[in-house]
Amino acid sequence: MGRVNGDTAAGLVVSFGEMLIDFVPTVSGVSLAEAPGFLKAPGGAPANVAIAVARLGGRCAFVGKLGDDEFGRMLAAILRENGVDDSGVTFDTGARTALAFVTLRADGEREFMFYRNPSADMLLTEAELNLDLIGKAAVFHYGSISLITDPCRSAHLKAMDVAKEAGALLSYDPNLRLPLWPSAAEARKQILSIWDQADIIKVSDVELEFLTGQDSVEDEVAMQLWRPTLKLLLVTLGEKGCKYYTEDFHGIVESFAVKQIDTTGAGDAFVGALLRRVVQDQSVLQVRNTRNFVLQRSFTNAYEWGNGLHSGREEAEGAAAIC
Repeated sequence: MGRVNGDTAAGLVVSFGEMLIDFVPTVSGVSLAEAPGFLKAPGGAPANVAIAVARLGGRCAFVGKLGDDEFGRMLAAILRENGVDDSGVTFDTGARTALAFVTLRADGEREFMFYRNPSADMLLTEAELNLDLIGKAAVFHYGSISLITDPCRSAHLKAMDVAKEAGALLSYDPNLRLPLWPSAAEARKQILSIWDQADIIKVSDVELEFLTGQDSVEDEVAMQLWRPTLKLLLVTLGEKGCKYYTEDFHGIVESFAVKQIDTTGAGDAFVGALLRRVVQDQSVLQVRNTRNFVLQRSFTNAYEWGNGLHSGREEAEGAAAIC
């Protein structure tokens, strides 16, 4: 089992949340009902981020809960095979590993169907957290799906507190999945409930619209999500690139032209690439009241790197390409 000890934890990214099995159609451009068959692939945004960091040569660990079943053991093995520390993974004998069916329809819209009633990831408790591992994080990354219900929500909040107290940067990608929430209003409320605690937040253009209620990605709209506690706010725009906002400057980095096959997991690849770059030089997030070309260029380099991996994933086979 891969583990991180005290001597090697420098620059460690700890990713918290769900890991599951994605079932993707054997052909593209069809609805779930039209798919002639499915292939299983490892998925779950926090796990995708962890593996992206590790594949780029970074130190990464995953914290979450899987079913004590064939799929759960397979996913834990995939973490280890990709160099991700799985000492934060626990197994539930009474609940199954989560499943998701996902497709990119011909109209370009993604379609999801989830099986979590409840799944093991929803049942992670505070007592099961590997607090020693979380306390070693340089960056603690998480989403919002783990906020949907207790006991996982309480475990999520505890893990955030431990990481923050230990000096970690908190990285948040809401990764909105409305079908999993009781209502859109509850999703918005809970996603924003932990907004002020994060240092780095990444949202998509769709999530920006959902959280602000405005169909726009203009700077004045994005800045509605800015908080004085933030060091970095990112708005990804798909093929149009990524906008970034700091206390002292903002800008946009264009994406790369690619042949798009499936965007599933592309945002996770982007986040993993960005965190891998940031953890190598956190000073770019700590400099305040400085407007200079060197600092801004360092941000731009990080986003270009993230956009590069993001684009590369769109040429591959979605989530399976990341894990």
